[in-house]
Amino acid sequence: MYNTAIVYRNFGDPLVRLQSEKRETGPLAAENMRVKMTFAPVNASDLIPVTGAYRHRITLPAVAGYEGVGVVTQAPATAAHLVGRRVLPLRGEGTWQHYVDCPAAFAIPVPEEIDDTLAARAYINPLAALLMLQHYPPVGRHVIVTAAGSDCAGFLAQWALQQGALSVTGIYRSAIHADRLAASGIKPLLETESAAIAQAAGNAERVYDATGGALAQHLLDTMPHSGQFISYGLLSGQPFSLRQHLPVVHWFHVRHYLKTLPAAKWQEAFRMLWAYLRRSRISDAERFDLHQWQAAVRFYQTPGRTAKPLLEMR
Repeated sequence: MYNTAIVYRNFGDPLVRLQSEKRETGPLAAENMRVKMTFAPVNASDLIPVTGAYRHRITLPAVAGYEGVGVVTQAPATAAHLVGRRVLPLRGEGTWQHYVDCPAAFAIPVPEEIDDTLAARAYINPLAALLMLQHYPPVGRHVIVTAAGSDCAGFLAQWALQQGALSVTGIYRSAIHADRLAASGIKPLLETESAAIAQAAGNAERVYDATGGALAQHLLDTMPHSGQFISYGLLSGQPFSLRQHLPVVHWFHVRHYLKTLPAAKWQEAFRMLWAYLRRSRISDAERFDLHQWQAAVRFYQTPGRTAKPLLEMR
């Protein structure tokens, strides 16, 4: 049986370094399952490793992609009941390929009522949002999220309200996101509205920041000393300075929480996630065949896009 995968053998620009390769599938390792993929999304977390940002923990060649959904075709005896069922084949090989091998204990069964286009993106951004809210609860607080048009920030904002935040302000870059944020009960603020941002930050005791740079600095300088600033990304490409001891700054990286998470806790986390995802507003999906991966990456990089690119494994 042959498998087509999107592979990188050197670090650099994903549009240059990623290549489609066809190869024969090998034997299935013990305690692994094999999954015929249906969809895999394009995320920043899929593209950044290709640039070499995390080269110290990546062995080349590597297959791109960290999440997706598919149907189990082979499984060990302990997971035989999952053959023919939809799962998220996580914590195994890269997901931008037709067949993925993954540890059976960490594969996540997909509930029947969750469609493929939602299931395919139920890991990277939702799990990060859930863990941040568990570790830095928003209940009874005024909250700010930056990069509010992004998927992770969208989950953070919606779920913070569901968990009892007094208010949530979403700072966005493209005006196309304003109506969608307001429809979810989130107060939209354009990132150039410095005075309004300073006023919102003056009451905010939780800031979940994905941008860094000047916006992060502005928020840190104006929020209460009793607040907590959670940094989980640097989309601006620029750092910020710690000019004072307060408010407290936390650095959140989801991989730090997953290293020691046993299979039972891993499965439990997703049972909670399905419940949240069922009642969440999510972005639309734009489908691309796997051989159109370059178009999918370019679409992902388009400023102001409102849909998530999904690679379809036909």
